[in-house]
Amino acid sequence: MKVLSIPIPETLPQALKMSDDEFSQEARILLAAKLYELGKLSGGVAAQLAGMDRLTFLTILSRYGVAAINLKDEEVAYEIEAARRLAGE
Repeated sequence: MKVLSIPIPETLPQALKMSDDEFSQEARILLAAKLYELGKLSGGVAAQLAGMDRLTFLTILSRYGVAAINLKDEEVAYEIEAARRLAGE
């Protein structure tokens, strides 16, 4: 796996009341969540980036205001229409 290095102010983790390790993990989760939200990564790849399994990743997304089911508008419309057909409407 490649390593990304981002310079941060020395006091940033402390200002957020986090250890360096906690800050690093939080940053990984936030990056993964945002890329997932934007549709750039699948749930599995985003979970790998966050350093956790897919189910755990999808479960914690709500903490960050990100929907676990990430459908585009046209996909939602298609799913609604398919459900209506199944219901006989």
